[in-house]
Amino acid sequence: MEFSLLGPIAVTTGSAELSLGPAKRRSVLALLLLQPNTTVPLEQLIDSLWEDEPPEHARTVVQGHVSRLRATLAEGGAEAYGIELTTHGSAYLLRLPEELIDAHRFGELVALARPEAAPGDAVPLLREALGLWHGPALTGTVTSPPFAAAAHALEERRLTAVEALGRAHGALGEHEQAAAILYSAAVNNPLREGLIAGLMRALFRTGRQSDALEWFHRTRRLLNEELGVDPGERLRGAYEEILRAEAAGGGRAKPAGGARPAGAAPAGAAGAPGGSRSAADRGPRPVAGADRGPVPDGTGTGTGTVDAPGGGAVPGGDGARTGATEGTRAGSGRAGAAPRLLPRAPARFLGREQELAALTAVLTDGGTGESPLAVVAGPAGVGKTACAVQWAHLRADAFPDGQLFADLRGFGEGDEAAPAEILRDFLLALGTPPERVPGSAQAASALFRSLVAERRLLVVLDNARSSAQVRPLLPGGPHCATVVTSRSRLDGLVATDCARPVGLQTLGHEEGAALLGAMLGPERVAEDPAAARELVDLCDGLPLALRAAAAQLTARPRWRLARLAAALRDERRRLALLSAEDTGIAAALRMSVARLSADDAQLLSALATSADGHLNASLAAALAGYDPERTQDGLDRLAEMHLVDEEATDVYTISTLTQLFARDERGESGEGGKHGTGDGSKE
Repeated sequence: MEFSLLGPIAVTTGSAELSLGPAKRRSVLALLLLQPNTTVPLEQLIDSLWEDEPPEHARTVVQGHVSRLRATLAEGGAEAYGIELTTHGSAYLLRLPEELIDAHRFGELVALARPEAAPGDAVPLLREALGLWHGPALTGTVTSPPFAAAAHALEERRLTAVEALGRAHGALGEHEQAAAILYSAAVNNPLREGLIAGLMRALFRTGRQSDALEWFHRTRRLLNEELGVDPGERLRGAYEEILRAEAAGGGRAKPAGGARPAGAAPAGAAGAPGGSRSAADRGPRPVAGADRGPVPDGTGTGTGTVDAPGGGAVPGGDGARTGATEGTRAGSGRAGAAPRLLPRAPARFLGREQELAALTAVLTDGGTGESPLAVVAGPAGVGKTACAVQWAHLRADAFPDGQLFADLRGFGEGDEAAPAEILRDFLLALGTPPERVPGSAQAASALFRSLVAERRLLVVLDNARSSAQVRPLLPGGPHCATVVTSRSRLDGLVATDCARPVGLQTLGHEEGAALLGAMLGPERVAEDPAAARELVDLCDGLPLALRAAAAQLTARPRWRLARLAAALRDERRRLALLSAEDTGIAAALRMSVARLSADDAQLLSALATSADGHLNASLAAALAGYDPERTQDGLDRLAEMHLVDEEATDVYTISTLTQLFARDERGESGEGGKHGTGDGSKE
């Protein structure tokens, strides 16, 4: 179990994130994590949670949040990790090994680094430390002064680490690396004089004297306009040092010690949350001579992260750096064929014009200067993969440098795909020799971003389980585009990576009948249009269910559509009939339900007893026997997984097929439940 403060507040077990609920509950957890193994008074929690006068029931609210946090941690197996949330009078104590908190690990790694005394050791330590950041610190907490102050303090520690990493690379003679690291941070902190001074020196030592001086004059103007002050000693010192060196005929610095020349080092970028690529483009480009040089690696986090979530530049000594450089040369793809990893286009794909147009609008928007990211989300069987792959084939010409595809197996019988596994496949497809593929996901992610930074490449990530699984696989170049499909909304990607959601809805009568006609032949559907409409209803408008129904009719050419509709009216047989060998609605739903907690699965089972599938939170609480807060949290999670649909405020619906599946799982449908289970076990 790991706790994240350096980005969105999160608790992960393995690759799964625990659901933490609303902002105030996350804020309670954050405050306890900021003071681990220390009693935190209830009054301090109240003062931090409410910027204005707290309500009269503030104590009760905080106590409720602590109670739910305790239950959530217990569900995640907290006891096995030595984690305990206890009450001590009117205070709370979160007892845990502090190394489980990313901010603590960050501090330890930074403390171990000695950029001037041991730069070779400091570089991998600081890269690993900065790689722990996944966006602005304490994202998701309330906007009160105590949390703003805590986030600012953490950000100051991050910027100090960025400056230290720049100094370490400079001490090794790797000035292009130093410029890349300091560049994105400087763009987003234009008044931090120490950071600008370090960037000026790095630029000068890569031969970019004019850019180095431009940074000084730009910063001097900003200081004067915004603060009414002149540059301080550190910034003036860097400026005068450059002028003296120019007057003496100096320029590109020689490598320190026995380090390789800066031109031989890989032009990787490392850093942390700052600004977007479009912001970076307003400053001078830190590129030396004719080299490609350091380029800000906007990973699509929406914060200009250069060491992307779950990834960073290749850590380690000369071997790792050489591997990155040679891997880049071998995998550049300029001389070889571009990878074409898309599956075959979906057969008999019809409709979805609005969704395809939405994908085009999102993924071909070059106005942001960032790598566009779309999340195609919807319930099991709605056709997310088909839609994404269809769009990818239609727009393949827009991505001449290749199309990558990976099934992340987020909702399958086996384990989900590890990012390192997918990255290895991608790097091999891009031409990286097997022996040059890094072993760690972090290093592989950095190499992947480096290889595709200036390509026009499409990445399709199918069947994702969580945002954490996706982030290391995101490309960084502004001409790359990524489509992710998932049964979950992946709100984390929307929050930290500016993903644009494209929701898929079930098919209406006309589209559903057209799909049946494409599968069976229009004449067969035209014989009985009323039965075709009924089949669409009985299949809940899900393309997967309609295709399974078409397979049943194809295997029985003498059956009329009305005969299958009559068979499907028998709810005990419906799920079994809507299956075709290893494909079926029951199997698809089983994979969704398998990812639920025991509480949420029980809530879904209770919702299945609703007479018409329409209910509100109060009715859901009564059916499940839960308290209102627990019920609301569960409904939110089920809606996120598209197992229920929130049609309006406090108006939820559960589809008929989902109801039937949940009842079968409870054993309420007798033999019909056995049929559904038997089908699902085939997938």
